[in-house]
Amino acid sequence: MPYDYQEQKSAIFSEAGQRMFLKIRDHTKELLAKAGAARCQEMMAGAGGGDSWNMLACVDRLVELGEIREIPQERCAGQDRVFVLR
Repeated sequence: MPYDYQEQKSAIFSEAGQRMFLKIRDHTKELLAKAGAARCQEMMAGAGGGDSWNMLACVDRLVELGEIREIPQERCAGQDRVFVLR
């Protein structure tokens, strides 16, 4: 079954999910402050491992909250998506 943000979103709101979300958010802010853009793979590395779909959901939640935005690309794997500040 492929990744579906709407199905994974609920995992973010558990206690463990919130810790993961905050780690990814903080690491993403650091990366963007240094370089201005970051790949999803590097952003998720700030979570210290875990379920990759839950980590992708954390990144998508940052987009949903308007903290970051994705640079559109054709045929791009989820981990290779590129983001910048809103």
